[in-house]
Amino acid sequence: MTQLHAHSARVPADPGKTRFAFAVHATDGKARTGEIAMMRGTIRTPAFMPVGTAATVKAMRASEVRASGADIILGNTYHLMLRPGAERVAALGGVHKLSGWERPMLTDSGGYQVMSLSKLAKVTENGVSFASHLDGSKHMLSPERSIEIQRLLGSDIVMCFDELVPTTTTREEQARAMERSMRWAARSRAGFDAGGEHAQRATLFGIQQGALDAELRKQSAQALTDIGFDGYAVGGLAVGEGQEAMFECLDHCVDHLPADRPRYLMGVGKPDDIVGAVERGIDMFDCVLPTRSGRNGQAFTWAGPLNIRNARFAEDLAPLDPRCACPVCSDYSRAYLHHLVRAGEMLGAMLMTQHNLWFYQQLMAGLREAISNGRLSDFASRFRTDYASKAF
Repeated sequence: MTQLHAHSARVPADPGKTRFAFAVHATDGKARTGEIAMMRGTIRTPAFMPVGTAATVKAMRASEVRASGADIILGNTYHLMLRPGAERVAALGGVHKLSGWERPMLTDSGGYQVMSLSKLAKVTENGVSFASHLDGSKHMLSPERSIEIQRLLGSDIVMCFDELVPTTTTREEQARAMERSMRWAARSRAGFDAGGEHAQRATLFGIQQGALDAELRKQSAQALTDIGFDGYAVGGLAVGEGQEAMFECLDHCVDHLPADRPRYLMGVGKPDDIVGAVERGIDMFDCVLPTRSGRNGQAFTWAGPLNIRNARFAEDLAPLDPRCACPVCSDYSRAYLHHLVRAGEMLGAMLMTQHNLWFYQQLMAGLREAISNGRLSDFASRFRTDYASKAF
């Protein structure tokens, strides 16, 4: 039976004067809907954050990202520290002014990119030394430097520096990395708190680690709670373990995180991943899929993913998704998009990306409404049936 609970708490009426406030407005089972108030605006939850790797959501102007319904985007510390450089961004007025995105922005810590992109990365207690994937130049990223870079960028939500190891490593290695991440979390907290004016208007999230191990996840959550953060992320998932294993981990690891703070599942994901994670109590998401897939000719629709390169769409005058309210589906046919993508025209990547961003935000709006009305189970069941239908 669906359980719906209304909550009277509200974020402050003037979020522009609020550093950080989170209010849950309604719950349905473990799922919640609410708002995060920050200096640069209010974030409706559950929220999806488009990824703006290099201070841009690829192929999109900031105004177009906002028009899709996005309240917040994500920027990548690793990429911005290498190019154009954090100090340069700061000298130019910060990442918001530079990019034209004046709403909240979350920056990751850089740790994941260091591990996945860099050559000869070496982890010590102090941090990670690595060679740039761009030019081979040598760099050192520590908890303190990661926080400093995010402060120079002007991030609104700053992430702790952590160590990620694959879920296929031994439990001993996973425990070692989790414990080091908790020590780094304490150093990140100290570095953030010493950040002067930036610490007065931004906020810091901790990152739970522990791979798929229930006990390690519990220990990590306790360590983070003892340090104290405004929000808590679930890290180390969506790295190849599969949806079933991810959901099994979320079934227990989310419960250890404070219920009165936002919960952010990093790097997720596919639309059906998001629906299942919302059912398990997650409030925030980010993923490159809608933008990367758009550039590669894949559209997300209510009837499942659609590859517009397929020859059967060459003379199809229907919109990408008849149920979608985006400008692309209103103004362009599958046939035209097929032509643009097959011809390698940049407009094809732009329009496909725009549609995908709108689809993700419409999905989040549907989830928020379903939770508010106590109908999440019905919404999720209908979504899964339709998404698997491929009724193009």
